[in-house]
Amino acid sequence: MEDLDVAQLAAYLHLLPDQVSKMAMRGKLPGRKVSGEWRFSEAEIHHWLEEQIGVSDSEELGKVQRVLDRAAPEIVDRPIHELCQIESIEVPLNARTRGSVIRSMCGLAGNTGLMWDAPTMAEAVAAREQMHPTALDCGVALLHPRRPQTSILADSVIALAVCSSAIPFSDRGQLTDVFFLICSYDDTVHLRILAKLSRMISAGDMLENLRMARSPMDAWHALKDAEAVIDEA
Repeated sequence: MEDLDVAQLAAYLHLLPDQVSKMAMRGKLPGRKVSGEWRFSEAEIHHWLEEQIGVSDSEELGKVQRVLDRAAPEIVDRPIHELCQIESIEVPLNARTRGSVIRSMCGLAGNTGLMWDAPTMAEAVAAREQMHPTALDCGVALLHPRRPQTSILADSVIALAVCSSAIPFSDRGQLTDVFFLICSYDDTVHLRILAKLSRMISAGDMLENLRMARSPMDAWHALKDAEAVIDEA
């Protein structure tokens, strides 16, 4: 990761340099002045993009996805339902605390053979949750480490679990019963997965179908069907 100047960030975000400068001056972009010139950490910009991805506005999610598509046109998106394998799904998840959920989710990702150090991943995910909880008001948590854990990943993988009843998962009091764990191999892939998953959550009846699932196969089909709806839109 490297620092970007105004022109480089404007090209990356497909904005005008003046727009980037104004956003930075208003505190809407993470940046700092060095010798009177704005500089932006690429890692912080990735984190800022991540923070823009929510589940309340499909139109805004679409805009973020288009920015990511233009920023990395060489990346061919892997289908979400292919990244989430049957062996990385648990229905129901018998965990009742934040720590046990995180450990269970990392164990599920490890079942694929694509991630081989569940305790290290669990530690990174717990640190991310401590910094900023990923639980959403709709009862979903999108767990992930702050940075890709490439030393313990062979490829990107997604784990999914559904509890039979919602549990308190963040200090803000949200009750959560659907958990995704996103283990991505690089920052841009992570953002693209997060943006697409958020669109799937905010559109259609995927959450209802996941909560009605009685087996990992049921949940996998709910995921695949929801992705097909998004892809056709």
